[in-house]
Amino acid sequence: MAKQDYYALLGIQKGATDEEIKKAYRANVKKYHPDSNPGDAGAEAKFKEINEAYTVLSDADKRAKYDQFGHAGAEASFGGGGFGNFADFADIINEMNIFGTRRQRKRGPEPGASVEFILRISFEDALFGVEKDIEVNIKDTCEGCRGTGAKPGTHPENCRTCQGTGRQRQGVQTALGYMETTTTCRSCRGAGKVIKEVCISCAGVGKKAKPKKITVTVPKGIDNGQSIRFTGQGEAGEVGAPKGDLFVRVMVGPHSLFARKGYNLYMEHEISFVQAALGAEIQIPTPYGDENYKLPPATQPETTISMRGKGVPHVNRQGGQGDLIITFKLIVPRNITDNQKELLRQFAAEDGEIYDEGRKGFFGKRKK
Repeated sequence: MAKQDYYALLGIQKGATDEEIKKAYRANVKKYHPDSNPGDAGAEAKFKEINEAYTVLSDADKRAKYDQFGHAGAEASFGGGGFGNFADFADIINEMNIFGTRRQRKRGPEPGASVEFILRISFEDALFGVEKDIEVNIKDTCEGCRGTGAKPGTHPENCRTCQGTGRQRQGVQTALGYMETTTTCRSCRGAGKVIKEVCISCAGVGKKAKPKKITVTVPKGIDNGQSIRFTGQGEAGEVGAPKGDLFVRVMVGPHSLFARKGYNLYMEHEISFVQAALGAEIQIPTPYGDENYKLPPATQPETTISMRGKGVPHVNRQGGQGDLIITFKLIVPRNITDNQKELLRQFAAEDGEIYDEGRKGFFGKRKK
């Protein structure tokens, strides 16, 4: 199979500078290094080709021969010994810290997974707070094997492939010599232990789903989509590891009258033409009961007022509370009597408007 062009391998142009070559090499090494692609033969082959390309292009003499004679010139230059610009290569090794026999962190027991439960409550429950009893199916430690996954009376044994470390070393021959990498053990998949006889109760998993009853105290003022966290109430971890957490996500139902934005509530309140024109004592509903309000004369449509402290309480904070914002909507009656029509005509006439019976409309005064 014909070799691929070295410049194309690194993803650079033929006239690239030394710095561009080094930068492209760094990026390709990170992408195709065996530690980043365990068990991927294609990535390993690509990694070798990348090293070969850099060995040639990082050395001025070898690059010149390659530019003139192609791969034949490059292969001839390899006989001279050495590995091209090794100082650059060593610099990259130190900077990236991914080659050789790196020390691997000792793998500890895996903590348990977190669990999410959706709790649906009413608008009023979110406003005033509530206690709810819920039941959640959570994977807990198997009582039969006590979380080991092995048949009662037996126990997991150290993996013979990795000697219980969960990691195995693998040699890679590159253009720059022999290098050794460490990958996840294929036999035990990194666990370091193997089970010969699995627990029948949990099928070797070490956990079983069990119903769990929990009382959730929903604080007043909680908003739609917020979560309440129960530390250590999630799934069981591996033996010796802590449990995960339980997150109760609260979903709040809508209200027929109020809409919430942050800690403020918004509503629309209908008023008649007479109330708007003359003013009136009206009652406005709030979440905390009706409130008397003195509507001033000549109140215009879409007028907005605010009732302080009649909104949503701040979560877990004493004294803080939002406002209730009210927008007045003018209601025009659909059905009126003949007497009411005549009174409206008289009102219009005194205001400088003339009602045309033929065209069924008011004409006359313009706004200044």
